[in-house]
Amino acid sequence: AVLTLFNDSENGGFYFTGSDHEALISRPKSFSDDALPAGNGVAAYVLQRLGFLLGESRYLAAAERTIQVAWPVLLRYPQAHCAMLRALEEQLTPPQIVILRGTQKQIEPWREQLAADYAPHQLVLAISSEESDLPAALASKPARPGSATAYVCRGSVCSEPVTTLEGLASNLQPP
Repeated sequence: AVLTLFNDSENGGFYFTGSDHEALISRPKSFSDDALPAGNGVAAYVLQRLGFLLGESRYLAAAERTIQVAWPVLLRYPQAHCAMLRALEEQLTPPQIVILRGTQKQIEPWREQLAADYAPHQLVLAISSEESDLPAALASKPARPGSATAYVCRGSVCSEPVTTLEGLASNLQPP
C-alpha cells in the first residue's frame, strides 16, 4: 500500500497523503523529524527491513531512492533527520537476521539465548514450524526434522541451516 498510494515515482520518497486522498493544494513530503520521526525515514527503514527479510528488491530500491532524495538535507542538517540517518545506517550495514524454525519448545531456548546478549543490529524471528502461509523467503527456510534450525542472514544472503546452539554461535558475526 505504501508503494502504491504514497510513493513519489518521479522524484523518490513518499508523500504524506495517499494518491486516493482528496485533491489538495499541496501534497507534502517531509524528510525532517519533528515531535515524531519523519514518515520518509520510517518508511525507508521499514522497507529495508522487509526487503532484507523477504528478499524483495523493490522494497530495497524504494528505500534507497528515498535516502538518495533526502541526501542533500542529510548532509546539511543531520541532527534534524535522525529517522533517515537510521535508515542510512542500516543501508550501509544491513542487519543480521536470525530465523529460528522448529516447534515452540525447540526454538524458545535458542530465542532466549539470543535475547541474552545486546545485539542492536540483530533481528531474531522465532517462527514455529506449525506456521503456514508464510512468505516464500521464510517458507524456504524449514526446520530440520527433530530439532530447532537457525538460518543466519546478512542482508539478503543466508547461511546453511544450523541445528546446534554451538553452530549458531559460530555463525553469528559482530556488526
